[in-house]
Amino acid sequence: MKKILNFIVLVILGAAFAACEKADPFVDRVVSPVLVVVQGIDGVPASGLTTEPTVPASITADAGATIKILELDKSGILDYKIGIDSIPVSGIKISYKLRSTGALVKEVTTDSKGMANLSTSWASLGVTAPKTGSTVKLIATGTYKDQQFSKYFSISGK
Repeated sequence: MKKILNFIVLVILGAAFAACEKADPFVDRVVSPVLVVVQGIDGVPASGLTTEPTVPASITADAGATIKILELDKSGILDYKIGIDSIPVSGIKISYKLRSTGALVKEVTTDSKGMANLSTSWASLGVTAPKTGSTVKLIATGTYKDQQFSKYFSISGK
């Protein structure tokens, strides 16, 4: 009788623990409301196929990068003659921050072409003596249609 009672208690406890909902350990991700293209100050786009593009910057001048914000118009997606159209988004405030500390480097608003240019000294990026290969990891954040978005990228000295 005692074994049956212990068995019933174990089954009830097992069912109680199995019924608990576990929180997802991963961060929920939402599709970005815009396409964010990173390019160097020279206008050359970084590889769009990487999740963290790197743009080169001269070590003898200010470091910088340009973010281009585009909204994708998918209304013609089923017509091969029209396809998806990229529309520049102006008036979005972009915050450039250091990923290592979260310190704000600069805030820039996108122009009529959807461009937000970052140009700052290497010292403000935390590199007092820049040399070839000096790399700074940054994040650009903004909000479009009440939805936040972020883009990770790096600036590397050349």
